[in-house]
Amino acid sequence: MRLRLLQILILFQVNLIVSQTSLGEINLENGKYKVGFRHYPTLDSSRTYHRAMDYTNKKMARPISISLWYPAEQNAKNAKPLQVLDYLEILKEEEEWEHLPNEQILNWFYYRNTPANQKHLKENTTAYSKADFRKEKFPVVVYAPSFMASSIENFALCEYLASHGFVVISSLSRGTETRWFSNNNAKEMETQARDMEFLIKEVGKLPMADYDKIALMGFSFGGLSNIIVQNRNDMVKAIISLDGTERYQYGLLEQSPFFEAAKIDVPYLHMAQKDIPDIVLKEDKIDAELNTKFPLFDSITQATTYRLKFHDLTHSYFSTLGILFADRDKRQDKSDSKIMESYKWVAAYTLHFLDATLKKDNNAMQFMDNEPSGNGVTQDLISQTTKRPEKRAYTFQDFNDLASVQNYKDLSQLYDSILKAHPDFTIPEGNLNTLGLQLVFNPKTSLQGIEVFLLATRLFPNSANLHDSLAEGYLFLGNTEKAIESFEKSLALNPQSQNAIYRLEQLKQ
Repeated sequence: MRLRLLQILILFQVNLIVSQTSLGEINLENGKYKVGFRHYPTLDSSRTYHRAMDYTNKKMARPISISLWYPAEQNAKNAKPLQVLDYLEILKEEEEWEHLPNEQILNWFYYRNTPANQKHLKENTTAYSKADFRKEKFPVVVYAPSFMASSIENFALCEYLASHGFVVISSLSRGTETRWFSNNNAKEMETQARDMEFLIKEVGKLPMADYDKIALMGFSFGGLSNIIVQNRNDMVKAIISLDGTERYQYGLLEQSPFFEAAKIDVPYLHMAQKDIPDIVLKEDKIDAELNTKFPLFDSITQATTYRLKFHDLTHSYFSTLGILFADRDKRQDKSDSKIMESYKWVAAYTLHFLDATLKKDNNAMQFMDNEPSGNGVTQDLISQTTKRPEKRAYTFQDFNDLASVQNYKDLSQLYDSILKAHPDFTIPEGNLNTLGLQLVFNPKTSLQGIEVFLLATRLFPNSANLHDSLAEGYLFLGNTEKAIESFEKSLALNPQSQNAIYRLEQLKQ
């Protein structure tokens, strides 16, 4: 029997009792869409990999195991939904034990082979294999699993989101060189980040995926990689963390050359486990500060951030497989009914957050801004902290975004209106000069470039260089009279300007 080596933040549990829940009792309230599911392997040819237990030196392109949940057409009425066993057969493939008999799945991998767990395998899910895609566009959620975990570890939550109009794509958390992580977690964090970026590219191939509305969701170790992905990918519009390890191992993020807390400028939702009891802290040698410290949350200044603490939920139960199969730790775990109620609220907050950030739904925005009691949450089940972004300095990029929308017309009025709202706003002379030249030498935008230079010479009337650039723009457009006028202004401001002297000699011949 194979044992899985789990190098995960949360404790090795002792004093275990068997869970008595079921998929039916979790009973997430699905939305109006039928849920389709597809699983397929693909390859990332930019990286190499080898199957460790094949005992060969042979290298191959990195395998990417993809699970996809999506809103499906309402056809195939006689089709049967997937069973939990169908998902765990994917686990066999991802663990590189494809030929393992099904009756060995529970023995071989993570969970005990008890009658209760065997019963779970026969339960029906709400997903249908290879159902037809709906001919609409839907926002995308890219899911990063926990430490070395399966793409299907949170299948009930993924089905739930798909039923409410989201495409959810996930891939196995796999080591850099082999199935297993090395001792270098910073390297493995980067590997998972690259896998998530591969998924973003992969989901872009789907006509139903709205590529302008992408969120990241991760459980445990997957939370780390998602921060890296957001930091270097502007298409990411929101982040959901299911008790993500970025709360516990901030030092790993700091080891990444790509990480900057200031770059987290999209809405961020972190849902955390309850405080770890003293007996567990002592027996499992856990730092008590993990209950109170969250340096990443404290460091985010440019985004709206929500921090929820679930007082009846321990780490393992932020995943479907954990709720169904994991043994309970009687030192700290609540009853199955309390665990399931909390998981439903995890799903509800996830959905409302995505509706608010990707679909701009006003009711969902209000839900996120409410105190938990205002959303019908039982007293003392969840506590919430919300932090708004600090007012940041208005930048030239902000100005240029607005200017480009109006095709660089009426720039003086735009500048004056911005200055009223942001009195400290300044425009660097060099930025205007570069932007103007970029525009003016493009035949399609030459007149827009002239508008930029007219604003620039108003703001910096004594700049010989700007008048020289404006003159070059007029010359490019064939307006000799205006070019001569601007070159003369440039030369008056700087009698040593060789370009102005040379151009005027040419133009006056």
